[in-house]
Amino acid sequence: MSINKKRRRLLAVLSACMALIFVLLLAVGNYFFDYALVRKGDVTDGANREVESVAVSSITESYFKNYESQVEATNYWLKTVGRQDIFVTSKDNLRLHGVKFLSNAGSHNYAIIVHGYSSSCQNVFDLAQHYQTRGYNVVTPDLRACGESEGTYIGMGWLDKDDILIWSSLILDKDPEAKIVLHGVSMGAATVMMLSGEALPKNVVAIIEDCGYTRVDEVFSSELKLRFNLPPFPIINFTSLVAKLRAGYSFEEASSLEQIKKASTPILFIHGSLDDFIPVEMCQRLYDAANCKKEKLIIDGAGHNQSRFLQPDEYYQAVFNFIGKNT
Repeated sequence: MSINKKRRRLLAVLSACMALIFVLLLAVGNYFFDYALVRKGDVTDGANREVESVAVSSITESYFKNYESQVEATNYWLKTVGRQDIFVTSKDNLRLHGVKFLSNAGSHNYAIIVHGYSSSCQNVFDLAQHYQTRGYNVVTPDLRACGESEGTYIGMGWLDKDDILIWSSLILDKDPEAKIVLHGVSMGAATVMMLSGEALPKNVVAIIEDCGYTRVDEVFSSELKLRFNLPPFPIINFTSLVAKLRAGYSFEEASSLEQIKKASTPILFIHGSLDDFIPVEMCQRLYDAANCKKEKLIIDGAGHNQSRFLQPDEYYQAVFNFIGKNT
């Protein structure tokens, strides 16, 4: 066999091997895309996620006591408050559901409260209670592929930011004098941060982000290591490729970190010091990157999505003081 024939055969074998590896990695990426981003039943978004730390038992007891007390107060409030189901249509023709809680008829203050990963608007009704009892009209959307909203793929904030802008327009169509606060937790926090870099109406006066992440690829890399003990490369890269092909966005472009660099709306950053899902260092990086008016609140001892239950007085005082300074 000639040298040229040997080379061609070797190249053919190498090409076949590379193609096989590519197909296998694409299959792995498709598996993790299905695992993380295809619609499933609602979950708690880490509200009771165990904190792998030396947190003392008194902190845990305090958290659960406050949590149960808040659930009881919210349930009572839900029996008395005026509420209605509302709907909008997304740019890609999904019917999106939300619940609106009405305050006094003359109020021009509004809050759009955005829930987290694969949960629903019901998971932030406690936040809605605190806003509504302070005179705010509140809209709590079900994000796409969550709750009663249509959709197959979770948007991780990148698709959802455009949907929240539609909810804002719904408010402004009915009340051009509205002053709107955006408040998001976890993936909802990433959503409002990603939206902060877009052209927002002047009526959006403040943004509250609670335990949001920097970038989708970073939070998934962390979870891949924690849940599967697997390295990010090349799995995250191929999962991102599948996400681009199937859901229309890549993990790299879905970046709160890049979006807040363009933000002009004041932002309050909140995070728990013992968050083992979205590390507190992400909050610091986000805070440092923001060029707008900003404040930061770190709740000592709080895990993921626990800050408002562990230290409710400190949390809500900071939230409404910040809003008051910027409206």
